[in-house]
Amino acid sequence: MREPLTIAVAQPRCKAYDVAANAYAHAEAVRAVRARVVVFPELSLTGYELDAPPVDADDPRLAPIVAACAEAGSLALVGAPVPGDAGRPQIGVLAIDGDGARVAYRKMWLGGAEPEHFAPGDTPAVVEVAGWRLGLAVCKDTGVPRHAADTAALGIDAYVAGALDSAAEWGVQDERARRIAAAHGVWVAIASFAGSTGGGYADAAGRSRIWDPAGRVVAEAGPEPGAAVRATLT
Repeated sequence: MREPLTIAVAQPRCKAYDVAANAYAHAEAVRAVRARVVVFPELSLTGYELDAPPVDADDPRLAPIVAACAEAGSLALVGAPVPGDAGRPQIGVLAIDGDGARVAYRKMWLGGAEPEHFAPGDTPAVVEVAGWRLGLAVCKDTGVPRHAADTAALGIDAYVAGALDSAAEWGVQDERARRIAAAHGVWVAIASFAGSTGGGYADAAGRSRIWDPAGRVVAEAGPEPGAAVRATLT
């Protein structure tokens, strides 16, 4: 039998465009929460700055996160703009552990002004950790039932996402998470950006949460930057 999996959702403080400073904030969160998997919000490494340069998986500025993951035995799922296969950047999820980083997923469903700056991804993705299969998503993906269905078809135990919503929309991810849990019988974890960032999000929602397969909230952060919560998947 596989062991239970500890998973955390974190909403680190973010400085616009400052990958180096934000990497240290991510590293601090990984060390503080001590979970096997730590999920971060959409574009958490740069802020929601749609013109931020893409971040390569081998960027030396990621070193603090690599070191923290090595120390804590964690996998960090970090939001960042990443180089695209067709020459246009994409909104990505970097999977970072003690061995380094790789692009694990590229956001498929773009919203707002994102299509002016990014190309969409075209493939659902799963990461496997200690026998647990985690389906990946970014923000608007969570509102597209087809995305959850296509990801669940890969065989998943949990659906994890980085997101960004305004404080006035803080209930959006709760509704989506409950629907996904009910439809697919999986855990759901959503790390939601907190504080102020670009794109008109002067007051982002925070309130990152984890839901069990019955759709019950089992862990919830507050709205403040720097918060993180964790739960154990069994």
